[in-house]
Amino acid sequence: MTLSKRKVLVSGGSGFIGSHLVRRLVVEGAEVTVLLQYDNVVKNERLLWCWDRLRIIEADLRNRGALEAVARLAPDVVFHLAAYNHVGQSFSQVEECFDVNAKGTANLLDTCGGTARFIYISTSEVYGHQTSVPFTESMEPRPISPYAITKYAGELYCRMKQGMKNGSGIVILRPFNAYGPYQSSKAIIPELMLNCLRGVPVECTKGEQTREFNYVEDLVDGFILAAGLDKTLDGPINLASGQEVPIRDLVKTIARMTDTSSDIRLGALPYRPTEIWRMQGDNTRARELLGWQPKTPLQEGLRKTVEWFRGYLKRRAMEPPYPD
Repeated sequence: MTLSKRKVLVSGGSGFIGSHLVRRLVVEGAEVTVLLQYDNVVKNERLLWCWDRLRIIEADLRNRGALEAVARLAPDVVFHLAAYNHVGQSFSQVEECFDVNAKGTANLLDTCGGTARFIYISTSEVYGHQTSVPFTESMEPRPISPYAITKYAGELYCRMKQGMKNGSGIVILRPFNAYGPYQSSKAIIPELMLNCLRGVPVECTKGEQTREFNYVEDLVDGFILAAGLDKTLDGPINLASGQEVPIRDLVKTIARMTDTSSDIRLGALPYRPTEIWRMQGDNTRARELLGWQPKTPLQEGLRKTVEWFRGYLKRRAMEPPYPD
């Protein structure tokens, strides 16, 4: 399936990853509709260059009746990225998290029941604490936050639908940590880069825990490939680089790339009580089923992102740089 001239709906299209996806779809010639929560049209700076080429639907996923415009659109492909996505704050916003991530996903799936492809963007956070790495899709999820629990609930609803009539077009993707231009400063990489570029102190844990990071354009490649295949893709699929890095090494690398004058305070912050010590994904299924693998090495992606934030700070005196 080619996406050129196809009607494509992107929920959460003004977000960090969603906006990169929207740009790619526009370039490929898709007829793109972006589904935004009410009042979120003001958060369109990431999409300024293509705003006049988009159709905008304002609707709250929690209100099934508000999705009538989506039903009338009858999209060929849906990319569902809209979510309450702050892991830490999800503990104090449990009800909203469940409403948006679990109920909202069910509402959108039910509304788009006849869609040829419905791509559900889950998260690597569903794995939680595992006894070994890399994380494979056969491992039992052990989510440890309301955010992760509700994203997994969305997966389960997708799995139920996959077993029903017209459910063969549903695909579940589990991207691991993303980074790149336009990312909110609430995420670790832009937070580190902005602090280093501004020369303010950088406080973090000892940084012994490991994470893997994926350049956002590589993840978008995976989304597009999943939407373009004309076959059933059962079960979740990791989108992962397979390369883990200790957080302390990430901090030192960014400090070096930014040539910062910041005081780097490793060990200034305590670890989280539920800290995941190692996180690394296995991308075998993505390679075999989608023909996907990441193209951007971490060092290259970090350099690109540093330069983008450096240029951004020169252009604007604004904090944070972009809304969530």
